[in-house]
Amino acid sequence: MADLLPVDALDIQILVDNVTDSLSSVPSFVETELGGLARRRGPAWVLGGGCLCCAAHGLSCLLTIRSAGRTHSVLFDTGPEDSTFEQNVSRLGIDLGPVEAMVLSHGHWDHAGAMLRALQLVLDRNGGKRIACYMHPDMFHRRAAKLGDGSFRPMEDVPSPAALEAHGGHVFSSREAETIAGGTVHISGEIPRRSGFEIGLPGQHRRTADGTGWEPDELLMDERFIAVHVRDKGLVVLTACSHAGVVNVLAHARDSFPGVKLHAVLGGLHLSGINERVIPQTVAALGDFDLDVIAAGHCTGWRAMTALANSFGDSKLAPLAVGKRLRF
Repeated sequence: MADLLPVDALDIQILVDNVTDSLSSVPSFVETELGGLARRRGPAWVLGGGCLCCAAHGLSCLLTIRSAGRTHSVLFDTGPEDSTFEQNVSRLGIDLGPVEAMVLSHGHWDHAGAMLRALQLVLDRNGGKRIACYMHPDMFHRRAAKLGDGSFRPMEDVPSPAALEAHGGHVFSSREAETIAGGTVHISGEIPRRSGFEIGLPGQHRRTADGTGWEPDELLMDERFIAVHVRDKGLVVLTACSHAGVVNVLAHARDSFPGVKLHAVLGGLHLSGINERVIPQTVAALGDFDLDVIAAGHCTGWRAMTALANSFGDSKLAPLAVGKRLRF
């Protein structure tokens, strides 16, 4: 994957996350929601509830990449539903017009629920230019969680390729790795499962091909990460939910770009719920990657966040929150 070009700078604006937190201190490369509002609105700004973002169970990140005098903008996931995404974009003062591509990390509602509205908002600002949407073919299966009594709780479907096309998207569906945004953003292929203790999402099922029943789908092989190589820092890896396991994600990123330091991992580490049982192994294994930044959020969970803080401290851990902007 030598075709991934090093970039001069990468900004990641968190549009949707489970948490809101503008009061905790942050490292120098992170701007809080309130800090961004103050910067954009100036001294006349009056603080009130009508200007704040909304936290919701999901994740959405807007990447702005600057390199060789050019700027690229990529939207990674959209969070769970329209109103949260649209409100946060508006209150953060984000112009979606420059977005040239949307990437969906995996086929779950909390990452795809606002895709159609996001497309409309982008096209409203770019004069109607269609937007490339990068997907995996298995994202479109109907999914459900198997409950303790043997019944199934269906999940909301992600938008179909036809719906995406009808709303101004141009769907690219692939299982293989690819590079977009002028060679500056890497979309992984399917992530090998090697760690041994990261076993996906226990209980997840998907509809059988004949539509009459459910079959196990715990590995979620449609999940992919994206990565950007920031010059003089290294690889910034965005893993939206880490159903593949964050250790498997980082191992695959390292193997994909040998010789490039892993600088940061950002996103949900999915160490809450049933996956709390692998927190110790995960935290121990993360130490092997010599990361400079662990920007955990979304589905990581407070127990895992506590374990990460105890192991890595403020020198590495930079928890996510809606409205934060991270500059690399």
